[in-house]
Amino acid sequence: MTAPDEIRRIEADATPTRFARGWHCLGLAKDFTDGKPHQVLAFGQKLVVFAGTDGRVNVLDGYCRHMGGDLSMGTVKGDEIACPFHDWRWGGDGRCKKIPYARRVPLRARTAAWPTLVQDGLLFVWNDPEGKPAPEGVTIPRIEGAERDDWTDWHWYTTVIEGANCREIVDNLVDMAHFFYVHFSFPTQFKNVFDGHVGWQFQQGIGREDARPQASKSGVTQLLGNTSVAAYHGPSFMIDDLTYHYSDGDVRSVLINCHYPISADSFVLQYGIIVEKAAHLADPAAMASKMGDFIKIGFEQDVAIWKNKTRIDNPLLCEEDGPVYQLRRWYEQFYVDAADVTPDMTDRFEFEIDTARPNEAWRAEVAANLAARAAR
Repeated sequence: MTAPDEIRRIEADATPTRFARGWHCLGLAKDFTDGKPHQVLAFGQKLVVFAGTDGRVNVLDGYCRHMGGDLSMGTVKGDEIACPFHDWRWGGDGRCKKIPYARRVPLRARTAAWPTLVQDGLLFVWNDPEGKPAPEGVTIPRIEGAERDDWTDWHWYTTVIEGANCREIVDNLVDMAHFFYVHFSFPTQFKNVFDGHVGWQFQQGIGREDARPQASKSGVTQLLGNTSVAAYHGPSFMIDDLTYHYSDGDVRSVLINCHYPISADSFVLQYGIIVEKAAHLADPAAMASKMGDFIKIGFEQDVAIWKNKTRIDNPLLCEEDGPVYQLRRWYEQFYVDAADVTPDMTDRFEFEIDTARPNEAWRAEVAANLAARAAR
């Protein structure tokens, strides 16, 4: 039995060298369809992404199986990527299609081809350490508004996070309290649901008055709050149906928060936003850009935390901290063989935090801050 005054020690296993099974978004599909090869560092290796004259986007291992040439430095010729070293031509299916100087192509001239999906203007690649295809039902749902005229185009942002594992960003799905301290918002409703390969977060919030003005001003549009229904579909791709409530009307948007691992302790964080062209918006595209820049500030606040915190496998929690351990059990399903996935990782689980007590304390803190500001 642990003595009451015994110091709690931080426990942390080494970060996993295995990369999660699931669909990972590499970014906007249009960025890879310019007829040039593109280098992507992901899953501990180099990949090459290219689209041929057929328009299909392909992802292959980055090094030629002949003599190790870097395919991302090669040339797209027709529907193949040509190695810059000896001009071996590789198709999107991973087969060598042609060797200009050779009589025939060796029968075993194969390289790894990664399953891809282009949907809603985004490029996805399937990773599975066991080499299996995506199971039926493990999909990315279509995104409302994407590629529709009554919504804006994607405003897309990319940054590289060094010195942190992907789990740090996924933990945010259940972390109600950090929204107040890091993002200056009152979460007035916060609920999580885990079911199969999907993890949900339902949230409503209002901004802190000591961080940004909330009181109505004549002729000035004020942000009153937001409603968010967000879900990770697999280990790395979150769709957030995000509605901002303004004094002159609601603004509906879809926020994408996604990542793919570079190594065990670095990853590429990407996020994008589209906004519905509501009748009361004079310039929806400008609104989307403004919202994207605002969300960028929020992610930068998270990044500052991730880069300086330590990995902790045994977090010491209070009742209002949410189902952190259940989240991590759910997340573990993507890091084990499919045969080793257990029911406690995938069975439906629901948890809603009572936000009354936290908000009571936080409102008192905000009131004290405002009073101190007024007295200066």
